[in-house]
Amino acid sequence: MRNIAGIILAGGRSSRMGVEKALMDFAGRPVIAHVIERFAPQVDLVAINANGDRARFAAFDAPIIADAFTDHVGPLAGIAAGLSWARDAGFGLVAFTPCDAPFTPRDLVARLLRARGEAPIVMAQSARGLEPLFALWSIDALAPLEVALRNGASAVHSVSRALGAVIAPIESGKNVPDWALNMNNPEDVETALAMIASR
Repeated sequence: MRNIAGIILAGGRSSRMGVEKALMDFAGRPVIAHVIERFAPQVDLVAINANGDRARFAAFDAPIIADAFTDHVGPLAGIAAGLSWARDAGFGLVAFTPCDAPFTPRDLVARLLRARGEAPIVMAQSARGLEPLFALWSIDALAPLEVALRNGASAVHSVSRALGAVIAPIESGKNVPDWALNMNNPEDVETALAMIASR
């Protein structure tokens, strides 16, 4: 069995941004390229959870995984898709990060592993609170997750806690960008660019 797969969650509709977040320009590159650069060295294989035309992600040379629970819009369906793919590929653990987080910690997976113990799920926590899309899941959590989805669950943090998640606090260092910044709207992009400029 392989060790850890990494899934970048890019299956959202990007309705608040107006353009597809994963592919929008950020400091001269698609934002997902920044995420891959930081995330890929931490795992054995990176895949992208995305729906629709796969060709738009061809430049990133990564498997593309579509949601199986197509009537469930949101990252919980993407997590289920990633876990199912990873199980079939022989992985035991799956790390997740969102596609719109250009400052994803370069040691995210190591921090989550240290906090895990025997828990099936580890969620990161920033100074602002829980960051449930920065997480490490055991594929053993797939079956109960699928039950939760069939029962109408949609909140990642609620399902994670119900399945026995533990928390990994991660602080941003001094004079570095906020690692948990998600770019959900144009104002967030401006904030992120300002963080880079102030370094």
